[in-house]
Amino acid sequence: MAVGPCSVEMQHRRVEFVENLSKHVSHLLELLFNIGAITEEDVSFIRGGGSQGERDCMRTLLDVLHGRGEEACRAFLFFLPNFQELPARGVANLVAKDTFLDHLRKHKGILARQHGPTDYFSMMTHASELEETDRFTDITFSRQAHRLIPLQCQHEAAVVGESFRTRRSEAHTQAKTCTFIDVYRGLIAASGGVVTLLSGVAGSGKTTVIRQLVRDWAADPDAQKIVLSLSFRELNLITETRSLQGLLSDHYSHLKPILPELLTTKQSQGLLILDGLDEFSFPLDFEHTSKCSDPERELSVGAMVVNLLKGNLLPGVDILLTSRPHAISKVPQLLVGQFYSVLGFSPDQQRAYFQRSCVSGGAADSLWGFVSSHKPLRLMCHIPAFCWIVSTAIHAGAFCLFPGSVCGEVAGPECLAAEPNAVTPVSSRPITVTEIYCCFLKSIVVFHIGGCVDGLQLDRLQDAPRILKKSRAELRRLGALAFKGLVERRFLFDSTDLDAFSLSCSTVSRAFLVEVTKEDRTSLTYQKGFHFVHTSVQEFLAALYYALESFSGSDPFLGLKPATGLLPPAVRTWLASAAMKLRPPRRVLRTHVKKALHWGEHHQSGHMDLFCRFVCGLLVPKTRFILDGVFPVEPQLRGTACEPPASTAPPSFLQLLRSRLLGGALSPERQLNVCHCLYEACDPMLPQRLRAWLEVLAQHAAGQPSNVSRDWSELAFLLQLSPDLQELRLDAQGLDAEGLRRLLPVLPLFSTLSLGQNPLGPEGAEVLSQALRSPDCHIEKLWVVSTGLGCEGFRILAEGLHDNHTVVDLSYDVPVGRMAINGIGDNGAAHLAKLLKTNRTLRDIRLRDNLVTDKGAELLVEALMENTTLEYLWLFDNKLSKECVRQLKEFSKNRSNLDIKVCY
Repeated sequence: MAVGPCSVEMQHRRVEFVENLSKHVSHLLELLFNIGAITEEDVSFIRGGGSQGERDCMRTLLDVLHGRGEEACRAFLFFLPNFQELPARGVANLVAKDTFLDHLRKHKGILARQHGPTDYFSMMTHASELEETDRFTDITFSRQAHRLIPLQCQHEAAVVGESFRTRRSEAHTQAKTCTFIDVYRGLIAASGGVVTLLSGVAGSGKTTVIRQLVRDWAADPDAQKIVLSLSFRELNLITETRSLQGLLSDHYSHLKPILPELLTTKQSQGLLILDGLDEFSFPLDFEHTSKCSDPERELSVGAMVVNLLKGNLLPGVDILLTSRPHAISKVPQLLVGQFYSVLGFSPDQQRAYFQRSCVSGGAADSLWGFVSSHKPLRLMCHIPAFCWIVSTAIHAGAFCLFPGSVCGEVAGPECLAAEPNAVTPVSSRPITVTEIYCCFLKSIVVFHIGGCVDGLQLDRLQDAPRILKKSRAELRRLGALAFKGLVERRFLFDSTDLDAFSLSCSTVSRAFLVEVTKEDRTSLTYQKGFHFVHTSVQEFLAALYYALESFSGSDPFLGLKPATGLLPPAVRTWLASAAMKLRPPRRVLRTHVKKALHWGEHHQSGHMDLFCRFVCGLLVPKTRFILDGVFPVEPQLRGTACEPPASTAPPSFLQLLRSRLLGGALSPERQLNVCHCLYEACDPMLPQRLRAWLEVLAQHAAGQPSNVSRDWSELAFLLQLSPDLQELRLDAQGLDAEGLRRLLPVLPLFSTLSLGQNPLGPEGAEVLSQALRSPDCHIEKLWVVSTGLGCEGFRILAEGLHDNHTVVDLSYDVPVGRMAINGIGDNGAAHLAKLLKTNRTLRDIRLRDNLVTDKGAELLVEALMENTTLEYLWLFDNKLSKECVRQLKEFSKNRSNLDIKVCY
């Protein structure tokens, strides 16, 4: 066996150790045994049954450690300084240190158990068959130099896949991708009171990342951090003032003996995790909250969080704060030292997740092939929670929900997905997102709540209509709770909310709600909080309730109001039913759908978008047939094998959606969501129109404008679902400012925008300026050749470029053989010169044939005296004098990194 340096050192210092440390041998044995350096048998052997003296025990201990090898010797030398530096105080402090280590080991074990893999992100289905290290599917993060506040104009699910657009170069982005192990190491190594912010959409895996972090820390013998974890869900249940030390003592009662030391002399070893800022119900006032640095002083929960984040309380403790994107603005940027974003699953990670969640590799490959061929599903599967929902919906009961079926005839990857209007059998797999959630709901209710014995799935499926019908009332009440929370923008509920909808003892509610329990020590009671397993599940159940009420002729909003008034509830219900009979059911349903769309469009944050899509999806008879038993019996759904239920929404509802798309009153984000609604409603004309757009994109080099009437929102919809497309070339396609406005949600996603020979004008420049200011902008090349922007348009564009750090190539000239119509002139050159004095990103600017004179050229040269990063400036065919051309060439010769192209 090789002898290491620690073993050699102990051999050289053997006499010294026996002479000076023999009187401490008992405490040395205790310390070395507690850390596992020696065994119980070793201790008995060293003590020799009490017959050996201290010096003989010390010699035997050194022999045992030498036999144990390098690690045991290193552990001995690690404790050695404590004995050498504190001879006067004896070993009392060593015993105290041993006590601290004992409590820390106990704390690690407790936290590891509390943060076990109990959610969809880890593999519950086959957890017993997997090792602990195999249960966690890694996800992708981005690390940013500073925080980017997202523009909350779309639903989170619509933008989650943008970071995975292929071939995106990190050289021109402000964020670097990293893995979980990178995040873990950064947090464990941090010191000095650093606040780290971890942001991610709902279901992206923030809480699961926290669980994995705690488990890895508990299993890491070299980790010097002491992790404490609190969730804002638990903090919401504290209504009285508390001290931080008291709060932690109650939450971690096993740490009470060492907590004062941890909060004073060992702050730098602490890592405090605050999970779920977006769920915090108390206000955070960073300007007016009184300063407090005493952990024993009682504060409100909001004031306690503020003082923690500002570094007043526990200034040496590192803090990890997690939040959904819309809530990160609650914390001032200057207080946060490190920013991470949870991007979710990459395509490879999605596939790895399905491999872990399926019982066989063949089933996993089939599931992955299905998801990857349907772009809306592939986009949403970047969210780990949606992977779980898809896996449950399609794989868990795939052959039962769709007996004897294979994936139906679908278009290739070049098309959006399977054609929604294709006449497919009811047994075909789900295509739309609404169908996925219907299958998920059916799988949970039919196979999981009631239980399903292996081999009896088909019998259970045949009984599904009866099971679903029996659960209809509970699902309706659960949907009413979900809808009420959506109306009030609430995602956390208490027991009174459940009691109001008679859900306290509901079996169905326990399947879709997660309970958070917190002990109230003042009243010796427990307070309960509830949230849905995922926000999209809440949105789907809300849409299900809305559809059920609308199909029955009832007002969905009426079911949320308390039963008050002069008339008894039964009388009011009878009067409402009688009034509904006076109106055609189809008209009542159309009114309610229109109201839902209007309501969703009114919320510009986009948090109602997915709800509206689900409502439109539930208008399709074939989709409702999946939940046969939940919806009222519809004869038209009982078609024969040759006449399956209709696979599209009724024409009147499709016309309603198309009319809203064609209207100009909606924002670009809401117009884009209407396209998603048309897809969910299985508009039979949508695939045909999207194919036409694909042809436009394929023929971009030809620049052949089409006379066919087109809606640019549909192109935005297609582009959002096309992560492989990095360059958007729409030259000479008749794109005007209004069309460009409809493309605004997707413009920042592309590395190259080529929009030449389109009548954009100054109004189009305003749209481009908005795209350039987007925090998620990835535009590197912007080509606006012959777009008629003019001087005013260029001024607006320059303002957008002032705040942009991605564009390196700005082409504003005209190809040979075409007439220049941009004409920015000297005023435009002045705006460009002002931009160049501050912009250090632009590398290539081409201003061919733009009416620039000597005056404008002089301004540009003056700006280039300060700007040393521009590499190419083309000024061909402008109104420059011979002297000006000579001066420009002379200036270029003195700048080896600048190439100025110019002629008379």
